[in-house]
Amino acid sequence: MPFNLPTTATAPFCPSEVQGTVAVPQGAPLWKRIMQFAGPGLLISIGYMDPGNWATDIEAGSRYGYSLLFIVVLSSLAAIALQCLSMRLGIATGQDLAQLSRSRYSPAVARVQWLLAEVSIIACDLAEVLGGALAFHLLFKCSLTTGVILTAFDTLIVLGLKGKNFRDLEAIILGLIATIGIGYIVQLVLVHPHWPSVMAGLVPSWHAVSAREPLYLSIGILGATVMPHNLYLHSSIVQTRAVKRDSRSIASAIRLSRLDTIVSLVIALLINAAILILAAAAFNATGHNQVTEIEDAYRLLAPIVGTGFAAVLFAITLLASGQSSTFTGTVAGQVIMEGFLKLKIPCWQRRFITRALALIPALIGVQTLGNGAVGTLLVASQVVLSLQLPFALYPLIRMTNDRALMGEFANRLPTRLIAWALFVVITAANLWLVVQTVGWLG
Repeated sequence: MPFNLPTTATAPFCPSEVQGTVAVPQGAPLWKRIMQFAGPGLLISIGYMDPGNWATDIEAGSRYGYSLLFIVVLSSLAAIALQCLSMRLGIATGQDLAQLSRSRYSPAVARVQWLLAEVSIIACDLAEVLGGALAFHLLFKCSLTTGVILTAFDTLIVLGLKGKNFRDLEAIILGLIATIGIGYIVQLVLVHPHWPSVMAGLVPSWHAVSAREPLYLSIGILGATVMPHNLYLHSSIVQTRAVKRDSRSIASAIRLSRLDTIVSLVIALLINAAILILAAAAFNATGHNQVTEIEDAYRLLAPIVGTGFAAVLFAITLLASGQSSTFTGTVAGQVIMEGFLKLKIPCWQRRFITRALALIPALIGVQTLGNGAVGTLLVASQVVLSLQLPFALYPLIRMTNDRALMGEFANRLPTRLIAWALFVVITAANLWLVVQTVGWLG
């Protein structure tokens, strides 16, 4: 028998409890309606700037300078397109991707989808554990093992959010994103990038990825950018806005939510680009082209930039990145569990279970591999995410193409072609990444 959820006042993370709770005044000025729809995109954007992205962006900037910057841009554009599909599915149908998968597929298939989605959340949370542990290690000089244990206490943060509504959660995420963004603006000012080279890196170039190593890293950036659980999450949290079920209101909600999605993911794009630019300017330009670990980047920043403030700011933004992903991981877990299984548990229990499952491989890795565990486990977490991605992409594209389900809001032919092209490219790239990684580990 499923657990009973607390009321909305005490459980802001539970999707079904906050559906339609954010009022959108009819006849309000456009700017006010835009502000009311702003928020879900911010929660989604956090998944695109987590420690897994840091690892790939730092290595790309360190080894190849600005030349792979266009890969970050193209990966982010693909993510925007897919998240817009997820958003449209939720608003047009009034159901999320997990609920629709449960109703449209056999119980066995739906259970496999649920299991894979849960694995992706645990893999993503493993990256947050490692990022948070490393931030504690860098800031407070504690061991990585102690840092991993400290990340277990973020369940207390979730408990502290009892009594907050969904808009409060969105405001907290905005504050954390602002911390990350401001931190990188300051760091870029300190390192003085060569902006003409930055502009050149934005131009797509096959030559830049023609060799095996940069191609492998480029696919790693792609794999770290598009997060499978974000597709489930976005289709649910857009329903927190109270939208009338007539065609005109739904169309307006889709347009305003699309704006929220694009703006939020462009912010994530700028932050990911800033990480790569920082690594290129601080490391590649000074001859340090083998910086592949986040900890190495932290230790080299101070002597290269000439001030320890840059390194401290780097660690603070890393901590903010890990903590912000904690919130969205909790919401995504609730969406997936409730959608696939109709199972409702308090958000703190969900947070505790996910974090406990992520702590086990983190502690084992740190104990056996030492400080080298961070890079190895971050790569492993991205490979796990890559394996799960096609199982979320395929039903999303099929459903948004289905006119019987979506009505007039089904994908038009150009959107269908783009969506399937992205599916083929992303799936092939991720499979190649998995094969190459397994070969490398072997």
